[in-house]
Amino acid sequence: MYNWRKLTEVQKQEALALRRSRHLPWHSPPHLDLKGSRQYLISATCYEHLPIIGSNPERMTECEFEVLQICRELCSEIYAWCILPNHYHALVKTEHIEALRSELGHFHGRSSFKWNAEDSQRGRKVWHNCFERPMKSERHFWASLNYVHHNPVHHGFVKHCQDWPSSSATQFLNQVGCDRAKEIWNSYPVLDYGKKWDK
Repeated sequence: MYNWRKLTEVQKQEALALRRSRHLPWHSPPHLDLKGSRQYLISATCYEHLPIIGSNPERMTECEFEVLQICRELCSEIYAWCILPNHYHALVKTEHIEALRSELGHFHGRSSFKWNAEDSQRGRKVWHNCFERPMKSERHFWASLNYVHHNPVHHGFVKHCQDWPSSSATQFLNQVGCDRAKEIWNSYPVLDYGKKWDK
């Protein structure tokens, strides 16, 4: 399973170089606009929590690239994202949630076919669940953003969210600064947010 902490410095640099070659964003996330009610937390998990996405750094990068590409096409804002070895989250604003869900479903189908061929596991079920949760309030939004960025820490992959390369945490910290990020974290704690979301 792909584990960032266990990679050598050379492997980490290779993974980052691969991300850059795929033109994955390193710039700040878009300006946060909390007006309206079309913000969603999109979550998807691999079947039985198997680390199918995280079998290697290339697959992690591929998943990140595809999910973000779909979101760029169908969302007016991508506030936060995180790709982990067995699931992903994206906090977005869109007027096209049905189309977004459909395109992510197509990606799940394509990736299942491709990854099963790579792993010699034809017929294996890759994806278990994908759903959107609409944001109900400003508090819900910020807690969701904290949840997305904290996910790699919660699952024990890194000690600090900014150390996980397949997320927007570093960009967010660069955009708002450490003091503001701490204030948001303290004001909108994760607590047991998302517990058993993928059961």
